[in-house]
Amino acid sequence: MNTTHDNKQLMQRIFDALADGDGRPFVDAMDEDFVWEIAGHSAWSRRWEGKAAVRRELFKPLFARFATTYTNRALRFVAEDEHVVVECRGDVLTHGGAAYRNTYCYVCRLAGGKLKHLVEYMDTEHAMQVLGAPETA
Repeated sequence: MNTTHDNKQLMQRIFDALADGDGRPFVDAMDEDFVWEIAGHSAWSRRWEGKAAVRRELFKPLFARFATTYTNRALRFVAEDEHVVVECRGDVLTHGGAAYRNTYCYVCRLAGGKLKHLVEYMDTEHAMQVLGAPETA
């Protein structure tokens, strides 16, 4: 079994679906103890622990702001052992009609065919300008 190759292929399948607006493969790949972190020093920068918390506290309020289907297209995958780095671009319109088109770099750690940890690097200033501050739990 080639872990690097398998992990890269899984992330490629996830992003093939995300490019078409299908987030289900991403959610399905998250382990129950999955951790999502947004790096930086903004209102968006924090850590969510557990798949349920990520879905409830990050995804639900975030996607409630979107008027159109969110898509995310990968530009590059770099894989080594249990890590896959994905450079990608998101695209969606908000209910206010603003275009939210952010650039991302996701550093993902996988184990046993599941996403265990993701660190997201993004333009947090753009997120604040278009989306405003995130809801707090």
